[in-house]
Amino acid sequence: MSADDLERARDFLEALAVAAKTGDRDAIYPFLASDVEWVTPQRELRSVGEVREGLTWLRPGTHLELDFEERALDLGDGRVVTDVHELFRMKDTGELAYERDLRIELTIREGKVARYEMRFAG
Repeated sequence: MSADDLERARDFLEALAVAAKTGDRDAIYPFLASDVEWVTPQRELRSVGEVREGLTWLRPGTHLELDFEERALDLGDGRVVTDVHELFRMKDTGELAYERDLRIELTIREGKVARYEMRFAG
């Protein structure tokens, strides 16, 4: 993978983290290929249009705040793989509500995210 593709993947992951915290998903769409495959354990979306329509669950509940700890960013076979630890805290107290580990795999094609796959880890 080229250095430009790696930088693009990092920028996308940063925009995705902001979207997950704020619920404002508009910043992620310019990163996506028109025929993007968006795969999660809950569903599979097959275009930017489907992602716009189906990505309504990206933000945690209004009573929770979300923090991320990125554990690794790895390259291999045209993919970027990152392990993420998510911490959900109660907004009013800061107390830990729950946490989970994810693995996100991206495929970058022509400067765009052609495939996003998220799996629960651990």
